[in-house]
Amino acid sequence: MIDKLSWMTIYPEVVLLIMTCVIALLDLASTSPRRTGTYILTLLTLAIVAVLTGFNASLGKTIYGFGGMVVSDPMGNWLKCFATLALMVTLVYGRPYAGDRGMLQGGEMFTMSLLALLGMFVMMSGSNFLLIYLGLELLTLSSYALVALRRDNAVASEAAMKYFVLGAMASGFLLYGLSMMYGATGSLDINEVFKAIASRQVNHQVLVFGLVFIVAGLAFKVGAAPFHMWVPDVYQGAPTSVTLMIGAAPELAAFAIIIRLLVEGLLPLAIDWQQMLALLAIASLLVGNLAAIAQTNLKRMLAYSTIAQMGFMLLGLVAGVVNGNTYNAQFAYSAAMFYIITYVLTTLASFGIILLLAREGFESEEITDLAGLNQRSPLYAGVMAIAMFSLAGIPPLVGFYAKLAVLQALIASGQGMYIGLAVFAVVMSLIGAFYYIRVVKVMYFDAPVTASTVSAPRDVRTVLTLNGALILILGILPGGLMTLCANAIVATLAT
Repeated sequence: MIDKLSWMTIYPEVVLLIMTCVIALLDLASTSPRRTGTYILTLLTLAIVAVLTGFNASLGKTIYGFGGMVVSDPMGNWLKCFATLALMVTLVYGRPYAGDRGMLQGGEMFTMSLLALLGMFVMMSGSNFLLIYLGLELLTLSSYALVALRRDNAVASEAAMKYFVLGAMASGFLLYGLSMMYGATGSLDINEVFKAIASRQVNHQVLVFGLVFIVAGLAFKVGAAPFHMWVPDVYQGAPTSVTLMIGAAPELAAFAIIIRLLVEGLLPLAIDWQQMLALLAIASLLVGNLAAIAQTNLKRMLAYSTIAQMGFMLLGLVAGVVNGNTYNAQFAYSAAMFYIITYVLTTLASFGIILLLAREGFESEEITDLAGLNQRSPLYAGVMAIAMFSLAGIPPLVGFYAKLAVLQALIASGQGMYIGLAVFAVVMSLIGAFYYIRVVKVMYFDAPVTASTVSAPRDVRTVLTLNGALILILGILPGGLMTLCANAIVATLAT
């Protein structure tokens, strides 16, 4: 008999699953080419789920259910809330684009995106290796289907195949690493694994061997170099609305399982995995920033930008444990959480503009397609400029504060190596600023390639304006979100 407390830990997931099934069934009777009813019902479902998870998070309680397999804590609930809001924004931006390209003939885009979100929720709630892996597979299988949604498009089909093959390999890495951990510790439960490793009764070599595969699998999921091969091809090849789906909310889920596995489960091995993450961060910053400079395709440039941004986020996870002491963990992990949330917010705005400018038969994927956007639509040029400046880390935008928080965490460690990493990150950010500012230059100083004005549905225009305003407001007043992240991390570390 499952107790009431266990059901309390997963009721947002239950609501999401039931409504996904209801939406899939009701969509069968829909005759609207734009799937208006399905779209509205999906947004209502996401709004309800966001309220439920936000309410749970605001309570500040940590509850374990189903024999410790599931955890409901502030960090997981806030990430669920932000992931749900990110998917809502993605669907608002992506629906006109998808409708113009015949991707709404069935309701698959809505049901698959809800199933992907359910996978993210399971990843964020998992306190057991098996549950985390099941959530990851639900997310990735839904993502493969979404990338291949344009059945008549050869480029999208090729991107889906590349994603599938490389994703299967990365899942194998992660599963093999988790099985090594299970073999060494005798448990799939994250808390039990932590206790077994902390007891120092387990063979260290076996643990490190398994850890290498776990870190490799996680690096693929966040798109960190040298496991980044899929990111540029999938970002460019997938329909732009799907690119935003796989490039925004899933990053929050990837961050959650990094915290669950490496911090909650494998913290006694921090000296080993922090070195691995440092190497991944260095490689990601180098590859991402240098490769992005050479790109002319906007989606491909943003893909390499993502690799560099993930490298910066990993730096926040590197400085948590110093000489076996966790005094810096709260600041380092909360800085990384703040970074990933604000990165998703900025990504939504940048891809929202690309989706807005795309028309039937025209993708608006090249940087030159933004030429003279300020003369055609000052509002949308302003939102894109805010997004680019934020990604570059220019004050007073939120991207600057996010980078500053990570650098402060590195410097606060007092270790020469981490201070060196901070200096390296600043140099890489200066290099990266070039390709972001180039986009702004094209929008404001190049002659427009077309005289047509940019029009958008009211919901897209409203959400895009709010999106751009939030990037600016959170940059000027970051304290609230930073405190939220810090409290969530403290609650997680306490358990």
